[in-house]
Amino acid sequence: MNHPTPITKTDFHFSGQTAAYFGKVRDMYTIGDDLMIAVVSDRISAFDVVMPRGIPFKGQVLNGVASVFLDAVSDIVPTWKIATPDPNVTVGHRCEPIRLEMVIRGYLTGHAHREYSSGKRSLCGATMAEGLSEHDPFPMPIITPATKAEEGHDEDISPADILSRGIVSHDIYAELEHITRALFARGTEIAASKGLILVDTKYEFGMRDGKIMLIDEIHTPDSSRFFYAEGYTERQEAGLPQKQLSKEFVREWLMSHDFMGLEGQTLPTLTEDFITLVSTRYIELFEKVSGSEFIGNSSNSPLERIEKNVEEWLANRA
Repeated sequence: MNHPTPITKTDFHFSGQTAAYFGKVRDMYTIGDDLMIAVVSDRISAFDVVMPRGIPFKGQVLNGVASVFLDAVSDIVPTWKIATPDPNVTVGHRCEPIRLEMVIRGYLTGHAHREYSSGKRSLCGATMAEGLSEHDPFPMPIITPATKAEEGHDEDISPADILSRGIVSHDIYAELEHITRALFARGTEIAASKGLILVDTKYEFGMRDGKIMLIDEIHTPDSSRFFYAEGYTERQEAGLPQKQLSKEFVREWLMSHDFMGLEGQTLPTLTEDFITLVSTRYIELFEKVSGSEFIGNSSNSPLERIEKNVEEWLANRA
């Protein structure tokens, strides 16, 4: 498969465009008052730092996985998605974002394990039982919300603080928790059917016409962590690392090069071999989760392709 030029920067001026917002990975273009166009770039971030080089096919993988799962949960909660006119693009409803990430964890892994190892037994007001080992399942998944920062690091926050700060009302928060658990249950079920374990993930929501709507991505390798189900128990019992499909290996690679996004730390150079490995891992996850072969769009002019496909969709819609 030929590697395309990674999309690391966009600057579109679509018909009817009224605003643009450039995120860590997604660039969001507002059309009129009611449409959002998400262009999913090949940028990769870890520890809230965007790496200087893009990962070939990453954006297409994220967009493809999110598209599959948005369709698979639309009976649980309305989603923002309307169409995917290009491999790197989702068009959806414009919502008023709720400034929270609803993080849900089924296993003592990643951030939860790092906190647990430091002696904490409570995370965002959720209790973590004594006697757990890394990658053990929680008796019941725990919800550990984070504030959605405009810039810098997202921060853990408890439900009590969410309510005291007035981020959302009591009723809205209760509904967010209920939806989050239902989405995680559906994601767990789908993952299990593909031989995977959905370890943890995050969901983002917005309000549209007074109703909660699922926005952004869902169950992608950027927002979620998966283990291979086969051999999970044997690896746990032997105290061996779990076989993962997630972005955690990128974080681990950076940590092995003494980088965790902290002040004074220098970002290591991403090698060609490492970039190829990351691309391969993302494609592997797409194929595992979707059950279909990944057909990479190797266009040498991906930005021209995106502009053409989006403009055609907008023209046909009109």
